[in-house]
Amino acid sequence: MKARIHLLTFALTLFLAATTFAAERQLRIIAFGAHPDDAEFQMGGTAIKFAKAGHKVKLVSVTNGDLGHWKMAGGPLAIRRTKEVKEAAKRMGIEVEVLDIHDGELTPSLENRKKITRLIREWNADMVFAHRPWDYHPDHRYTGVLVQDAAFMVAVPFITPDTTPVTRNPVFFYFPDRFTKPYPFEPDIAISIDDVFDEKVNAIDALESQVYEGGALANPAVLIQRKAADPKARKEILKLSWSRRQGSIAKRFRNELIEWYGEEKGKAVKHAEAFELCEYGKQPSKAELKKLFPFFDK
Repeated sequence: MKARIHLLTFALTLFLAATTFAAERQLRIIAFGAHPDDAEFQMGGTAIKFAKAGHKVKLVSVTNGDLGHWKMAGGPLAIRRTKEVKEAAKRMGIEVEVLDIHDGELTPSLENRKKITRLIREWNADMVFAHRPWDYHPDHRYTGVLVQDAAFMVAVPFITPDTTPVTRNPVFFYFPDRFTKPYPFEPDIAISIDDVFDEKVNAIDALESQVYEGGALANPAVLIQRKAADPKARKEILKLSWSRRQGSIAKRFRNELIEWYGEEKGKAVKHAEAFELCEYGKQPSKAELKKLFPFFDK
């Protein structure tokens, strides 16, 4: 009888240890943006929070962004934008990769499906983030489609056999947008980034071609004054602009913030990011989501 009790106690100890390890292990997060700025803009604050907590984050630009400027294009712009996101990643404490696919030319091809599948497998991802597949830009849409396709293929043994199939299916999330057809963005989780807001601004400050020079559709006449401002002054302008942007997300998804942080803390959030669960991949419970986003009890 005593031996049986000792055996049960030992088994329970192992189970609790395994459970604790699963809850406390280093998480691995990968996000796919269509261009070198999309993932940084959409989840830069959350990425910083994960990195500061000791988790591993990688942002991938699925195209090289070589059309994303009103004055320059091609190889020189692709090189410039890659340098920008590498600097932003350095400031965020994360990893970054830019794929060699031309801006505006992304297609949901088999070759690209395999590329995304490989990247998720190689990163051994717990969580994967991407655009919804009905965004305004074809590159955004097809990034969403490719990641959705990979949500199943990452576990299939004999596709991309040079990489190991995942042993646990990742949880897949969408970035927010304002498009309503076939249905509007419906967040499953909202994250306060108040504690890292200045750090996010500091990171996207590195994306000069986009945040200070306006990207592909800028009005050059408007940009002269902004570009002429000294770095400190223009960074303050950037901070005000992004405070409005992240503040609008906090207001838009106030109910979700209250749900996750409680009434008092949820109402006090000024800047937020939000994400929607994809119906593909692992479907976590609310308790599991709290383990994946270990920010709410701090």
